[in-house]
Amino acid sequence: MAKKEKVQMPKRRIFKRREKQLNRSVAGNTLLFTLMFICGIFMVLPLVMIVNNCLKPLDELYQFPPKIFVRNPTLENFSDLFVLMNDTWVPFSRYILNTIIITGGGMVGHVICASLAAYPLAKHKFPGKDILFSMVVLSMMFSWTVTQIPQYMIISWLGINNTYAALILPSWSFGMGLYLMKQFMEQLPDSLMESARLDGANEMVVFWKIVMPNVKPAWLTLAIFQFQQMWSNTGALFLRDEQLKPLQFALQQITAGGTKRAGAAAAVTFLIAAVPITFFVICQRNVLETMTTSGMKD
Repeated sequence: MAKKEKVQMPKRRIFKRREKQLNRSVAGNTLLFTLMFICGIFMVLPLVMIVNNCLKPLDELYQFPPKIFVRNPTLENFSDLFVLMNDTWVPFSRYILNTIIITGGGMVGHVICASLAAYPLAKHKFPGKDILFSMVVLSMMFSWTVTQIPQYMIISWLGINNTYAALILPSWSFGMGLYLMKQFMEQLPDSLMESARLDGANEMVVFWKIVMPNVKPAWLTLAIFQFQQMWSNTGALFLRDEQLKPLQFALQQITAGGTKRAGAAAAVTFLIAAVPITFFVICQRNVLETMTTSGMKD
Protein backbone atom coordinates (compact mmCIF):
# COMPACT_ATOMS: atom_id res chain seq x y z
CA MET A 1 0.00 0.00 0.00
CA ALA A 2 1.32 3.33 -0.99
CA LYS A 3 1.47 5.76 1.74
CA LYS A 4 -1.03 8.43 1.40
CA GLU A 5 0.63 11.73 0.97
CA LYS A 6 -0.71 14.41 3.08
CA VAL A 7 -1.86 17.27 0.97
CA GLN A 8 -1.29 20.48 2.76
CA MET A 9 -3.92 23.05 2.02
CA PRO A 10 -2.59 26.56 1.59
CA LYS A 11 -3.29 28.68 4.54
CA ARG A 12 -5.52 31.59 3.91
CA ARG A 13 -4.00 34.84 4.75
CA ILE A 14 -6.09 36.92 6.97
CA PHE A 15 -5.75 40.56 6.18
CA LYS A 16 -6.53 42.87 8.98
CA ARG A 17 -8.17 46.12 8.16
CA ARG A 18 -6.08 48.88 9.33
CA GLU A 19 -7.84 52.05 10.12
CA LYS A 20 -6.59 54.92 8.12
CA GLN A 21 -4.98 57.36 10.38
CA LEU A 22 -4.91 60.99 9.51
CA ASN A 23 -1.71 62.80 10.20
CA ARG A 24 -2.87 65.88 12.04
CA SER A 25 -0.60 67.90 14.19
CA VAL A 26 -1.73 69.99 17.08
CA ALA A 27 0.15 72.99 15.74
CA GLY A 28 -1.55 72.70 12.33
CA ASN A 29 -5.02 72.46 13.85
CA THR A 30 -4.31 75.40 16.12
CA LEU A 31 -3.11 77.53 13.20
CA LEU A 32 -6.12 76.54 11.09
CA PHE A 33 -8.68 77.38 13.76
CA THR A 34 -6.89 80.63 14.55
CA LEU A 35 -7.09 81.76 10.93
CA MET A 36 -10.76 80.76 10.74
CA PHE A 37 -11.48 82.67 13.95
CA ILE A 38 -9.79 85.82 12.64
CA CYS A 39 -11.66 85.62 9.33
CA GLY A 40 -14.92 85.05 11.20
CA ILE A 41 -14.34 88.17 13.28
CA PHE A 42 -13.79 90.30 10.17
CA MET A 43 -16.97 88.90 8.62
CA VAL A 44 -19.14 89.43 11.71
CA LEU A 45 -17.75 92.85 12.68
CA PRO A 46 -19.79 94.88 10.12
CA LEU A 47 -23.01 93.23 11.30
CA VAL A 48 -22.11 93.91 14.93
CA MET A 49 -21.50 97.57 14.13
CA ILE A 50 -24.81 97.87 12.26
CA VAL A 51 -26.73 96.49 15.25
CA ASN A 52 -24.90 98.73 17.72
CA ASN A 53 -25.14 101.88 15.58
CA CYS A 54 -28.93 101.64 15.35
CA LEU A 55 -29.05 101.68 19.17
CA LYS A 56 -26.59 104.55 19.69
CA PRO A 57 -27.70 108.09 20.54
CA LEU A 58 -26.43 110.94 18.37
CA ASP A 59 -23.52 111.82 20.65
CA GLU A 60 -22.15 108.27 20.37
CA LEU A 61 -22.66 108.16 16.61
CA TYR A 62 -20.40 111.22 16.18
CA GLN A 63 -17.87 110.14 18.78
CA PHE A 64 -14.25 109.95 17.58
CA PRO A 65 -12.61 107.54 17.60
CA PRO A 66 -15.79 105.54 17.02
CA LYS A 67 -16.75 102.82 19.46
CA ILE A 68 -17.98 99.45 18.25
CA PHE A 69 -20.33 98.67 21.13
CA VAL A 70 -23.06 100.98 22.36
CA ARG A 71 -22.84 102.32 25.91
CA ASN A 72 -26.25 103.97 26.34
CA PRO A 73 -28.67 102.00 24.12
CA THR A 74 -31.82 103.76 22.99
CA LEU A 75 -34.69 103.23 20.55
CA GLU A 76 -34.97 106.91 19.60
CA ASN A 77 -33.51 106.21 16.17
CA PHE A 78 -36.42 103.94 15.29
CA SER A 79 -38.96 106.42 16.69
CA ASP A 80 -37.38 109.20 14.58
CA LEU A 81 -37.57 106.94 11.54
CA PHE A 82 -41.23 106.22 12.24
CA VAL A 83 -42.00 109.95 12.52
CA LEU A 84 -40.19 110.71 9.26
CA MET A 85 -42.00 107.95 7.40
CA ASN A 86 -45.39 109.14 8.68
CA ASP A 87 -44.66 112.66 7.44
CA THR A 88 -44.12 111.49 3.86
CA TRP A 89 -46.70 112.07 1.16
CA VAL A 90 -47.13 108.33 0.50
CA PRO A 91 -48.04 106.13 3.51
CA PHE A 92 -45.35 103.86 4.84
CA SER A 93 -47.56 100.82 4.28
CA ARG A 94 -47.67 101.64 0.57
CA TYR A 95 -43.89 101.39 0.29
CA ILE A 96 -44.00 98.02 2.06
CA LEU A 97 -46.73 96.74 -0.29
CA ASN A 98 -44.74 97.85 -3.35
CA THR A 99 -41.67 96.08 -2.04
CA ILE A 100 -43.57 92.85 -1.43
CA ILE A 101 -45.07 92.90 -4.93
CA ILE A 102 -41.79 93.68 -6.70
CA THR A 103 -39.57 91.36 -4.64
CA GLY A 104 -42.03 88.46 -4.53
CA GLY A 105 -42.95 88.70 -8.22
CA GLY A 106 -39.33 88.93 -9.35
CA MET A 107 -38.12 86.11 -7.11
CA VAL A 108 -40.91 83.60 -7.82
CA GLY A 109 -41.01 84.39 -11.54
CA HIS A 110 -37.27 84.03 -11.93
CA VAL A 111 -37.18 80.66 -10.14
CA ILE A 112 -40.00 79.29 -12.32
CA CYS A 113 -38.66 80.65 -15.62
CA ALA A 114 -35.09 79.54 -14.91
CA SER A 115 -36.26 76.05 -13.93
CA LEU A 116 -38.51 75.65 -16.98
CA ALA A 117 -35.72 76.77 -19.31
CA ALA A 118 -33.05 74.65 -17.60
CA TYR A 119 -35.02 71.38 -17.74
CA PRO A 120 -34.86 70.84 -21.54
CA LEU A 121 -31.25 72.03 -21.64
CA ALA A 122 -30.28 69.48 -19.01
CA LYS A 123 -32.44 66.44 -19.86
CA HIS A 124 -33.41 66.69 -23.55
CA LYS A 125 -31.57 66.71 -26.85
CA PHE A 126 -32.56 69.13 -29.61
CA PRO A 127 -30.76 71.08 -32.35
CA GLY A 128 -29.00 74.22 -31.15
CA LYS A 129 -28.87 73.14 -27.51
CA ASP A 130 -25.17 73.87 -27.10
CA ILE A 131 -25.48 77.23 -28.85
CA LEU A 132 -28.30 78.34 -26.57
CA PHE A 133 -26.39 77.35 -23.46
CA SER A 134 -23.28 79.15 -24.73
CA MET A 135 -25.37 82.30 -25.16
CA VAL A 136 -26.59 81.98 -21.57
CA VAL A 137 -23.02 81.66 -20.28
CA LEU A 138 -21.93 84.58 -22.46
CA SER A 139 -24.68 86.80 -21.05
CA MET A 140 -23.20 86.35 -17.58
CA MET A 141 -20.04 88.12 -18.73
CA PHE A 142 -21.79 91.48 -19.13
CA SER A 143 -22.37 93.85 -16.24
CA TRP A 144 -25.84 95.22 -15.54
CA THR A 145 -24.67 98.73 -16.43
CA VAL A 146 -23.77 97.57 -19.96
CA THR A 147 -27.33 96.39 -20.66
CA GLN A 148 -29.02 99.26 -18.83
CA ILE A 149 -29.74 101.41 -21.90
CA PRO A 150 -30.96 98.51 -24.12
CA GLN A 151 -33.12 97.29 -21.25
CA TYR A 152 -34.68 100.73 -20.82
CA MET A 153 -35.39 100.93 -24.56
CA ILE A 154 -37.09 97.50 -24.54
CA ILE A 155 -39.19 98.40 -21.50
CA SER A 156 -40.29 101.64 -23.15
CA TRP A 157 -41.08 99.84 -26.42
CA LEU A 158 -43.25 97.34 -24.56
CA GLY A 159 -45.15 100.20 -22.92
CA ILE A 160 -44.67 98.94 -19.37
CA ASN A 161 -42.52 101.79 -18.12
CA ASN A 162 -43.58 103.24 -14.76
CA THR A 163 -45.27 99.96 -13.75
CA TYR A 164 -44.40 97.02 -11.53
CA ALA A 165 -43.70 94.94 -14.63
CA ALA A 166 -40.78 97.22 -15.53
CA LEU A 167 -38.88 95.77 -12.57
CA ILE A 168 -40.38 92.29 -12.40
CA LEU A 169 -40.09 91.11 -16.01
CA PRO A 170 -36.35 91.90 -16.50
CA SER A 171 -35.55 89.97 -13.33
CA TRP A 172 -36.88 86.77 -14.90
CA SER A 173 -34.14 86.70 -17.54
CA PHE A 174 -30.95 86.63 -15.47
CA GLY A 175 -28.58 84.00 -16.88
CA MET A 176 -27.12 83.03 -13.53
CA GLY A 177 -30.32 81.33 -12.41
CA LEU A 178 -30.66 79.30 -15.61
CA TYR A 179 -27.01 78.23 -15.40
CA LEU A 180 -27.37 77.15 -11.78
CA MET A 181 -30.53 75.15 -12.37
CA LYS A 182 -29.19 73.49 -15.51
CA GLN A 183 -25.98 72.34 -13.85
CA PHE A 184 -27.90 70.97 -10.87
CA MET A 185 -30.53 69.15 -12.95
CA GLU A 186 -27.81 67.31 -14.85
CA GLN A 187 -26.94 65.47 -11.62
CA LEU A 188 -30.37 63.84 -11.44
CA PRO A 189 -30.45 60.22 -12.71
CA ASP A 190 -32.43 59.74 -15.90
CA SER A 191 -33.99 56.59 -14.44
CA LEU A 192 -36.24 58.70 -12.22
CA MET A 193 -37.81 60.47 -15.18
CA GLU A 194 -37.95 57.32 -17.31
CA SER A 195 -39.85 55.50 -14.57
CA ALA A 196 -42.37 58.32 -14.38
CA ARG A 197 -42.84 58.33 -18.15
CA LEU A 198 -43.43 54.57 -18.15
CA ASP A 199 -46.17 55.12 -15.58
CA GLY A 200 -47.90 57.51 -18.00
CA ALA A 201 -46.70 60.88 -16.69
CA ASN A 202 -46.28 63.68 -19.20
CA GLU A 203 -43.40 66.15 -19.22
CA MET A 204 -45.10 68.71 -17.00
CA VAL A 205 -45.89 66.08 -14.38
CA VAL A 206 -42.30 64.84 -14.52
CA PHE A 207 -41.04 68.40 -14.13
CA TRP A 208 -43.26 69.40 -11.18
CA LYS A 209 -43.48 66.06 -9.35
CA ILE A 210 -40.02 64.56 -9.99
CA VAL A 211 -37.50 67.22 -11.00
CA MET A 212 -38.46 70.22 -8.88
CA PRO A 213 -38.63 68.38 -5.52
CA ASN A 214 -35.21 66.84 -6.14
CA VAL A 215 -33.58 70.15 -7.06
CA LYS A 216 -34.98 71.99 -4.05
CA PRO A 217 -31.50 73.04 -2.82
CA ALA A 218 -30.82 74.72 -6.17
CA TRP A 219 -33.99 76.78 -6.43
CA LEU A 220 -33.85 77.73 -2.76
CA THR A 221 -30.33 79.04 -3.29
CA LEU A 222 -31.51 80.86 -6.38
CA ALA A 223 -34.39 82.37 -4.40
CA ILE A 224 -31.91 83.72 -1.84
CA PHE A 225 -29.82 85.44 -4.52
CA GLN A 226 -32.84 86.85 -6.31
CA PHE A 227 -34.46 88.08 -3.11
CA GLN A 228 -31.32 89.99 -2.19
CA GLN A 229 -31.10 91.57 -5.63
CA MET A 230 -34.77 92.56 -5.78
CA TRP A 231 -34.77 93.85 -2.20
CA SER A 232 -31.94 96.30 -2.97
CA ASN A 233 -33.64 97.60 -6.15
CA THR A 234 -34.82 101.20 -5.77
CA GLY A 235 -36.70 101.33 -9.08
CA ALA A 236 -35.37 104.84 -9.75
CA LEU A 237 -34.71 104.07 -13.43
CA PHE A 238 -38.20 102.91 -14.40
CA LEU A 239 -40.60 104.20 -11.71
CA ARG A 240 -41.66 107.85 -11.62
CA ASP A 241 -44.83 107.79 -9.52
CA GLU A 242 -44.22 107.90 -5.79
CA GLN A 243 -47.06 105.41 -5.18
CA LEU A 244 -45.14 102.72 -7.09
CA LYS A 245 -41.70 103.08 -5.55
CA PRO A 246 -40.38 100.41 -3.15
CA LEU A 247 -39.25 100.81 0.42
CA GLN A 248 -35.59 101.03 -0.55
CA PHE A 249 -36.19 104.30 -2.37
CA ALA A 250 -37.90 105.88 0.65
CA LEU A 251 -35.17 104.70 3.01
CA GLN A 252 -32.43 106.10 0.81
CA GLN A 253 -34.19 109.45 0.73
CA ILE A 254 -34.14 109.50 4.53
CA THR A 255 -30.42 108.74 4.70
CA ALA A 256 -29.75 111.70 2.35
CA GLY A 257 -31.22 114.14 4.85
CA GLY A 258 -27.89 115.19 6.38
CA THR A 259 -26.38 114.95 9.83
CA LYS A 260 -29.66 115.57 11.65
CA ARG A 261 -30.97 112.25 10.38
CA ALA A 262 -27.92 110.21 11.31
CA GLY A 263 -29.88 108.24 13.91
CA ALA A 264 -32.70 107.48 11.49
CA ALA A 265 -30.09 106.55 8.85
CA ALA A 266 -28.56 104.04 11.27
CA ALA A 267 -32.00 102.51 11.83
CA VAL A 268 -32.53 102.39 8.06
CA THR A 269 -29.23 100.56 7.59
CA PHE A 270 -30.30 97.98 10.16
CA LEU A 271 -33.65 97.38 8.43
CA ILE A 272 -32.01 97.09 5.01
CA ALA A 273 -29.60 94.44 6.28
CA ALA A 274 -31.95 92.58 8.64
CA VAL A 275 -34.58 91.48 6.12
CA PRO A 276 -32.24 89.73 3.61
CA ILE A 277 -30.28 88.11 6.44
CA THR A 278 -33.48 86.76 8.00
CA PHE A 279 -34.64 85.37 4.65
CA PHE A 280 -31.22 83.79 4.12
CA VAL A 281 -31.26 82.08 7.52
CA ILE A 282 -34.74 80.63 6.89
CA CYS A 283 -33.88 79.30 3.43
CA GLN A 284 -30.42 78.09 4.44
CA ARG A 285 -31.96 75.66 6.92
CA ASN A 286 -34.05 74.09 4.16
CA VAL A 287 -31.07 73.96 1.81
CA LEU A 288 -28.95 72.07 4.34
CA GLU A 289 -31.76 69.59 5.01
CA THR A 290 -32.17 68.73 1.32
CA MET A 291 -28.56 68.74 0.12
CA THR A 292 -28.52 64.91 0.16
CA THR A 293 -30.53 64.85 -3.05
CA SER A 294 -27.61 66.36 -4.95
CA GLY A 295 -25.65 63.10 -4.66
CA MET A 296 -28.15 60.84 -6.43
CA LYS A 297 -26.73 58.58 -9.13
CA ASP A 298 -27.92 55.79 -11.39
